[in-house]
Amino acid sequence: MSEEELERYEAEIELALVQEYRAVLSMFSYVVETERRFYLANEVALTVRSDTQPACVELELRDAWVWDMYRPARFVPSVRVVTFRDVNVERLPEAEL
Repeated sequence: MSEEELERYEAEIELALVQEYRAVLSMFSYVVETERRFYLANEVALTVRSDTQPACVELELRDAWVWDMYRPARFVPSVRVVTFRDVNVERLPEAEL
């Protein structure tokens, strides 16, 4: 596979991922961003462990969707993330009826 073919293949996968994200976004309550991944989730529990240096952030996500173009199944029942870096958790606005 040439470099051009690989770039085209990855661009197609990323476009499909963006389309899937748009299709599933309304199913979730939270957007979670870490240094490694991007998640959608319906439940988020965040714990900061200051007994470590530097402080450690633990996230427990339930009913989640993972932004990862190489992952065969992006819907997962639970995710545990442990990181020493920044974490962004945003509550999505509720859909208007």
